[in-house]
Amino acid sequence: MSNTWPRLSIKDVCESIVDCVNKTAPTVEGPTPYKMIRTTNVKSGWIDISTVKYVEEEVYKKWTRRIKPRKGDVILTREAPLGEVGMLRVNDNVFLGQRLVQYRANSNKLDNRFLLYSFLANDLQGQIKSLGSGATVEHMRVPDAEKLTLRVPSLETQRKIASILSAYDDLIENNTRRIKILEEMAQMIYREWFVKFRFPGHEKVKMVDVPVETLHATSLQKMPEGWEVKKLGEVCSLIKRGISPKYDDNSDQIVINQKCIRNFRLSLKESRKHNSKVPAEKNVVQGDVLINSTGVGTLGRVAQVLQNIRDCTVDSHVTIVRRSAALDADFLGLQLFELQGHFESLGQGATGQTELGREAIANTDFLLAPRELQDKFATIVKPIRELTIKLLEKNDNLRQTRDLLLPKLISGTVDVEGFDININVET
Repeated sequence: MSNTWPRLSIKDVCESIVDCVNKTAPTVEGPTPYKMIRTTNVKSGWIDISTVKYVEEEVYKKWTRRIKPRKGDVILTREAPLGEVGMLRVNDNVFLGQRLVQYRANSNKLDNRFLLYSFLANDLQGQIKSLGSGATVEHMRVPDAEKLTLRVPSLETQRKIASILSAYDDLIENNTRRIKILEEMAQMIYREWFVKFRFPGHEKVKMVDVPVETLHATSLQKMPEGWEVKKLGEVCSLIKRGISPKYDDNSDQIVINQKCIRNFRLSLKESRKHNSKVPAEKNVVQGDVLINSTGVGTLGRVAQVLQNIRDCTVDSHVTIVRRSAALDADFLGLQLFELQGHFESLGQGATGQTELGREAIANTDFLLAPRELQDKFATIVKPIRELTIKLLEKNDNLRQTRDLLLPKLISGTVDVEGFDININVET
């Protein structure tokens, strides 16, 4: 079918194609209403605005003097990495950071969702890669952003294709919102019990001074009687970096790297395969907490292994923290989430070579509540985290199905013209 679809220049079916301002905007600590999208926010069809940089209003106005991004615009990364794409799904005050290009579809000629899925398919991705240049870092020149071409069926066909694929994305987005709520609930309960000390029966427990020699990472001064402040190394059975892997795409063994740890969550999508021999203790097990231990921007990030993953380890940039029998897994994981800022502050070394050593992690103060209270906490939190796992697995399955359908629909291999589809039109 795609052979009958006319191939058109992208500039002829877009209302506008606008490059970013070619310099770095001055940011502030924030948050402010004005958000800068960077290349790291654009991935696999989505734009994550939860980790943006913030600017003042005057900077926002200056950086959007040519155009203000709006819901439905498609954003492409020209470099670092080349070819990632996402669509804005909110109407927040956002603007483009460096190395980004914004495409706004002409609604009389092109469905913006069809444009997004076309960017994700092999045709446009191949063109983008062929236009990439650079000895060390692949990048696409600004003028080349208008040289792309795509097969364009009728608007009705575009909308049918987009409606099929976006149905999967809508389910993924809905599940993602539920996951975020569940994660926030678990952390909120942890803080209520173990930070504010409003656990069941707290009224009957005396508060005592924290020992003077203890310098707790949260500046704790008082704690319930019977609780202890221990070093993390005292309550964990393992704190150790991973392996230096021999990568092998044909292997079944998985190695987790720094990119897999983000937003307190572990994703195997960025993991790689390897064929190295792994010491038994360095195979991750359910309940392990992983901490990024090198680099700038990723140092100190924490995630927990909530699923049972076979033949999986971490590379030498990630530290495994494994609980002892004295700890409940959820209690350990959620406390280390609270300590992420502390781990980030422990980095040592020159710019670009920052390291978080095993000893620094092991010497971190850890608030040890009685095991009975940990177990009560687990009975409430564990079902919440188990539902989170199920929703994450559902999202993985939805993405796999969508990714199987996408090339067939965008190439016209599957003819949808005769399909009776409830077409949703987004702007």
